[in-house]
Amino acid sequence: MMRDMFSFDRNFYNRGFYPIAGIDEAGRGPLAGPVAAAAVILPKNSAIPNLNDSKQLSEKKRETLFKIIKETALAYAVETVNNGIIDEINILQATFLAMSRAVLKLKIKPELCLIDGNRKVHRLSFNQETIVDGDAKSACIAAASILAKVSRDKIMLEYAKQYPVYEFEKHKGYGTKKHIETLKKYGICPIHRLTFSPVSGIIAKTKLNT
Repeated sequence: MMRDMFSFDRNFYNRGFYPIAGIDEAGRGPLAGPVAAAAVILPKNSAIPNLNDSKQLSEKKRETLFKIIKETALAYAVETVNNGIIDEINILQATFLAMSRAVLKLKIKPELCLIDGNRKVHRLSFNQETIVDGDAKSACIAAASILAKVSRDKIMLEYAKQYPVYEFEKHKGYGTKKHIETLKKYGICPIHRLTFSPVSGIIAKTKLNT
């Protein structure tokens, strides 16, 4: 896997694109908390053992790779967009906003951005290539997926301390059965995404009953 991921990126280096930034997000689907995006530029000859799509790694492995990636990368940045802005501009635009902010925050400007998914980020003026399932194909996108995921998880652990009844430390804001049951019992808290179902449905039902 590691050799394939790095050789995938080398195909772009061989076409004259360097440095390359991998961009990925974490937290598009949850009912609460921010969406996070990371941008990572790796050295041409970098080799990070066990690098993979963050969803395929255990929490412990992600934590280990999080540190290695930050030590190895030529440049990296993580940006978040909170639930209030997500409700205001929608999750897709909030994700693009986080991605663009992350790229613009890099201390090195990339010749090419590899974006996980099938949509280019219209806010970016850099060259872009979209890669479906890029976090399982490209080393720099996989690195970005890990930085975004671990960074967002850390934020949700802090929110868990502020709002312990929701147990954000367990589900990180995703719509698990327990999370939805808690929402129905206690209502929303300040980090819930009001435009997301079933949060919006619970709000509507509460209004009808008052």
